[in-house]
Amino acid sequence: MPTERTYGMDHPHYAWSPIVDRPALRWPNDARMALCVILNLDHVEWVAPEGSYGPSVPAGGLGRITFPEYAQLSHREYGHRVGIFRVLDVLERHGIRPTIAMDALTAEHYPYLVRHCLGRGCEIIGHGISASRMITSNMSEQEEREYIRTSMDALSLATGAAPVGWLGPEYGESARTPQLLADAGIRYVCDWTNDEQPYPMTTSAGNLTALPIMWELDDVIAMWDRKIPFYTYAKSIKDSFVTMHGDAAESGRLMVLNLHPWLIGQPYRIGSLDDALGEIMKMDGVWAASGSEITDWFTANRPDG
Repeated sequence: MPTERTYGMDHPHYAWSPIVDRPALRWPNDARMALCVILNLDHVEWVAPEGSYGPSVPAGGLGRITFPEYAQLSHREYGHRVGIFRVLDVLERHGIRPTIAMDALTAEHYPYLVRHCLGRGCEIIGHGISASRMITSNMSEQEEREYIRTSMDALSLATGAAPVGWLGPEYGESARTPQLLADAGIRYVCDWTNDEQPYPMTTSAGNLTALPIMWELDDVIAMWDRKIPFYTYAKSIKDSFVTMHGDAAESGRLMVLNLHPWLIGQPYRIGSLDDALGEIMKMDGVWAASGSEITDWFTANRPDG
């Protein structure tokens, strides 16, 4: 897609909208803050198909070493075997309904986890095919359509319902991804990290809402990439929420936390997350909800119609 110089961003996916000039956003029961917690369940393949694209130094283990990379593979699978249950217990204790970003290979290879997450009332959203295969602009349109369809079909088969939300592996998109997601029936996407409220995206295939993740509070970005200590990370969550709660006096705000059970579910980190969420949930006017609950409310009650 060639760049098109317009007011604000030079692409057609959404309109420029400074948060201080928007009509007031109201959450259910006049809550100040909406809180959404996304947990990533993504499968790391021993060998990705030829031509697949992934991070040059993927998170987990020791980075790229000789094949097979047992350290990385087993470190990441810790989240599927141990960490997910620990994190779900914390969220349940604080009355937070999780949103699970699950890729196709997890849905196919870990049916126990599908049943467990559904049994605990989680919403499951699309998360691509695997952690080893990102969407990129190197794909043709047909290849990307097939990629999205493969992911959605796997979740539909495993869960009995098509997902309505999407988070790309490593936030990966091409210039055409929002349109293709809307074409496939996705109603909200979490790859864009540029706001503290949901906002409508522009497609010719119907409504698509951006549910922006707090990029700097993504646990991998903070603790793995930037090496922030876990206790500082937990304080960052609390401090951010307090600031946003104050800013929300006139118009509701949104915090979307993106977490990875292989990392935050470690026994020495989970207590800090527990403490941070406990303090957040004690504050007045907090609505903890799944991604679809938040975007459905926003779509039906947008102050600009």
